Amino acid sequence: MTSPPPPSPPPLGEFLQARRARLQPGDVGLPAGTGLRRTQGLRREELAALAGLSIQYYTRLEQGRENNPGGAVLDGLAAALRLNEEEHAHLYALANHAAERVPAGGGPADREIRPGILALLARVRPWPAYLLTRTSDILAANPEVFALFPGLGEWPPERRNSIRYLFLHPMARGLFEDWERAALSTTAQLRSLLAADPRDPELAALVDELAAGSPEFVGLWQRYDVRRRRSDEETYRHPRLGEITLAFEVLRLEGGQRITMYQPKDPGEAGREVLRALAESAAAHPPRRAG
Repeated sequence: MTSPPPPSPPPLGEFLQARRARLQPGDVGLPAGTGLRRTQGLRREELAALAGLSIQYYTRLEQGRENNPGGAVLDGLAAALRLNEEEHAHLYALANHAAERVPAGGGPADREIRPGILALLARVRPWPAYLLTRTSDILAANPEVFALFPGLGEWPPERRNSIRYLFLHPMARGLFEDWERAALSTTAQLRSLLAADPRDPELAALVDELAAGSPEFVGLWQRYDVRRRRSDEETYRHPRLGEITLAFEVLRLEGGQRITMYQPKDPGEAGREVLRALAESAAAHPPRRAG
């Protein structure tokens, strides 16, 4: 008779385990010792000692049997795990959820599309721009978005999601010049959503789908990098437009929505030519309609 799989660790315990596994003794000033280490990364007792905790207490934290760590405990763990400021805040957020000091996230994603947002997406053309939910479902987009991301417009509207496109669309890996960098950044952004609601069913469903379809996603998800989506730039090897580099800005709205707008990195004639080419491609290759 097959034994059932072990229960998944709670979100706080999962974060602690994942970040502990990424540290080696030499990273924190401990001797490597002799012989083969059976533990990936630091042992529980090593991390507990670095954080000033008993091994019993730390084990209860990882297993979810201790749900109310105080600030001094969390700060000690953050220092021991070498967390940056954003990761430190994420640790606090997970602990607050574990202790039920904050309510779970605000329910289903806000999918309302305000008329003013639609007008903005049209007004900024030919800059590609779209409206996303917190889990990156595309609620609305101007035509240049579908020109920039070939194949996205062939998916039915309910399937259009920028993270799903990156990991599961067959054209995405060739489109992004540095796909690995984009995948790492996107997975870290998805991980950061756990701070809002570790039990978010929409997030869980998306993660399950990506894990089933992309081994690369599984490896990146297990790293437990945390990073909110920020303004940046991306280079694309576009099948119709050649190599183009676009900067993008992220504008956050109420309800977890955000607008992402792209513009050429080059503000001169070369950049204007990119925009003209996007507009022409958008006119020639309209997205699939609903229904």
